[in-house]
Amino acid sequence: MNFRESFLTALAALVANKLRALLTMLGIIIGVAAVITMIAIGEGAQKAVIERIQSLGSNLLFVSPGAHRGGGITVVQFGSSVRMRNADADAIRARVSTIDAVVPEFNRNAQVKYENRNWNTRIVGTTPEYETVRNFAVVAGRYFTHAEVVGVAKVCVLGNNIVENLFPSVNPLGKTIRIAGQSFEIIGILESKGQSGWQNPDDQIIVPLTTAQRRIFGVDYLSQITAKVAGDHLMDQAFLDIERALRREHRLREDVDNDFTIRNQADIISTFQETQQTFTFLLAGIAAVSLLVGGIGIMNIMIVSVTERTKEIGIRKAIGARRNDIMWQFLIESVVMSVVGGCMGIAVGLIASYLITTYGNLTPIISLNSIVISFLFSSLVGIFFGLYPAWKAAMSNVIDALRYE
Repeated sequence: MNFRESFLTALAALVANKLRALLTMLGIIIGVAAVITMIAIGEGAQKAVIERIQSLGSNLLFVSPGAHRGGGITVVQFGSSVRMRNADADAIRARVSTIDAVVPEFNRNAQVKYENRNWNTRIVGTTPEYETVRNFAVVAGRYFTHAEVVGVAKVCVLGNNIVENLFPSVNPLGKTIRIAGQSFEIIGILESKGQSGWQNPDDQIIVPLTTAQRRIFGVDYLSQITAKVAGDHLMDQAFLDIERALRREHRLREDVDNDFTIRNQADIISTFQETQQTFTFLLAGIAAVSLLVGGIGIMNIMIVSVTERTKEIGIRKAIGARRNDIMWQFLIESVVMSVVGGCMGIAVGLIASYLITTYGNLTPIISLNSIVISFLFSSLVGIFFGLYPAWKAAMSNVIDALRYE
């Protein structure tokens, strides 16, 4: 019996038991679809966040508290010596000539309320330069002024998500909203950015820095300082100048490491990519477990099939079929089930990605590599888990097989 005859015989056996074959392939279908969908979602989220970071510009440096320890981890030790303060932003502004703007920032989540509606969102305390440096423009109303920062004014600018949830049918400009129990006048609305991966830039409220620090949260430190460098060619010099200014401000000796971290766009993107890839592979690995479960299901059904067809095997051997012929027949059955299941899983994964793109806030990116790897893995699962049943069928004794009832 040649390969073509073995293939046709195996296919005929599967067609004769269509429902059983479909249920057996279900594990493979789910596994392949899950792997493709998870990788597509991960890569889509990564691309969205990277584009969001890059949209801020290539000439930004981000200063945050804590000493960098490698591996993308910043260790923040709680204590006054490692916290960024307003004086740090003033020192950078006064001593570094290679930058155009300095934007101090403090952010934390808080409960906001309008009439009978509540929402928990991120409150960002900053200065008017935040609009241009961080590329968060207003589409209605205005930003607050430096005079309002100095005067600790209770004014705010809303993200689009806040408007949709608290003001579904009302123009919020001029209205009063309560943030952490205090009344704030709404003076502006931010343009919609759309969700970037796991974070939604539309879900935030921007207030004057002093207002956030003194009136809302009662702190005297910063979460981050963003410095806009005068040009891309000055990035390295600006990095050194900021480091020198902050070490002087923090009175650090030469033998003491920095108690702050300075990062550029490339560092942030690299760190995010590493983190996102780890989570993507983790999710894909979990999804791949169902492929192994599907493989066990195939082996189970093939063993049952060998038992049911023991007499058929004996007849084939009696009329001249060799052990290799019997082994190939059952191995091909196993591989066909896994390959067909893999193809169906690919189709389900593509459909799931399309539905997420159509009805979700994320655009998955389908990778050809994920499709090829999932397909090859499903094929290998069929071979691996089909070997034992095929070997068992090939090694059966002719006399015992013919006598089997």
